[in-house]
Parts: sequence; structure tokens; C-alpha cells
Amino acid sequence: MEGMDTDHDAAPPAPQRPAPSARPVRRFAPGVLAGLCAAGGLFAMRGPLMMSAPRCAAGRWHGCLDTFNGVVLVTLVAVPLSLLVAWGPARRRRAAGVPGAWRRSLAEVGMVHGTVPFVWLTMMPGAGAGTVPGRLSLVPLRDLVTMGPLGIAGNLLVFASLGFFGPVRFAALASVPRVLALGAGCSVLVETAQYVLRLDRVSSVDDVLVNAAGAGLAALASRRWWRTAVPAPADLPRPAAVRAG
Repeated sequence: MEGMDTDHDAAPPAPQRPAPSARPVRRFAPGVLAGLCAAGGLFAMRGPLMMSAPRCAAGRWHGCLDTFNGVVLVTLVAVPLSLLVAWGPARRRRAAGVPGAWRRSLAEVGMVHGTVPFVWLTMMPGAGAGTVPGRLSLVPLRDLVTMGPLGIAGNLLVFASLGFFGPVRFAALASVPRVLALGAGCSVLVETAQYVLRLDRVSSVDDVLVNAAGAGLAALASRRWWRTAVPAPADLPRPAAVRAG
């Protein structure tokens, strides 16, 4: 009996706390890693970027918007302005009860902010612009060797923002083949403009292939945030009619 009383008087075991989930860490790890990589790249390029700062601050075209460093510097400085531009539509959408208001607004601004500077760089004229005829390179994979790692990386980034944010904003683009087609089509337009305007650049099929590949890879990176199509009322299943009696 004493043993039974002892069992009744014993305190119940303390509930075990569940182990902390690693899901939040996994959720933010890619963003933190991307931020660290971007910060490292900016730190490595701080010298060349600062060389263009005085001319860009003075509003001079030469030495700012006609150089790689100047375009990159202006793109970085314009990030707060782009966020402010996205804030207005996001606020109106939230007030109207639109789901994913911030995501849509950021995707719209991100497509423009991340694509226009790279297209601007690809359309910069060379030293013989207007005097030399347009040049074509239509043999696939022949120019990849001469591009080098930096050239390939730059071509991958030309339409990366379009591929990343396009499916986030438009449900019609929520497909890797469609993003690849969009990236290839936009690249063909750029290469055609280079040839027609005689910008002293080589219009290469390899540029189209690498640009499209960059858009497709960026689309895969944003796949978890893709916008899915909402079925129309006519597509929803209707309840079967029940006869009275």
C-alpha cells in the first residue's frame, strides 16, 4: 500500500519540449547566402565603382552611363527608389484585399530594375559603331570559348531578373519552357537591334542560348514563389442537381 501511495504522490513527468525545427533556418538560408555573396562582390568592386561616383554625381554621361562601372553604380543607388516605387502599388493592393500584394509589386519592379541595366550594357556601342557593318555568328557553341567565365556569367544575368520575377508575377509564365522561350525571344530582339543599328558588336547565337539559360535557371530559383492560376468560376465543379421527391 505504501508503494501505491508513493506512486500516486509522485509528480508527473515533465512534458518534453519538441526539438526546434530547422525549417526557418532552411527558409532563410538561401537569402542570407545570396546577400553575403552580393556583399562580397560589392566589396571586391568598391574601387572601380567609386571611380565612377564623381561623374555620376555630377550628372555627366561620359564616364558614368557609358561605362560598366557607372551603370552598376547607378543600378545599386536606384534600389531604394525601386523599393519606393513598389511600395505604392503594394499599399493600394493591400487596401483592396488583393492577396500577395507585396510579392506582385516587388516582382513587377524587380523585372524592370534587374533587366534594363543589363540590356543597356549589351546595347552600348563599340569604337566602330556606325561605320563597321553588323557581324553575325550563327554557329552554336563556337563563341563560348572566347566569352570566358566573366562573359558567360554576364550573359546569364542579362534576363535573369525577368526569369526570376516573371513567373512570380504572371501565372502564364509559371513554366520553365515558357521562361526559356521568353528569354530567347528577348535575346533575339537585342541581338537583332545590335546588328541593325551597327553597334560594332557581334550578334551571336550563343548569346541567345546563354541568355535563355540564365532566365531558365533564375526561374527555377524562384519556383517556390510562382504564381499559380486561379480556376475561373466556370471551371469549378458544380454540385449535382437533386430532384425533389
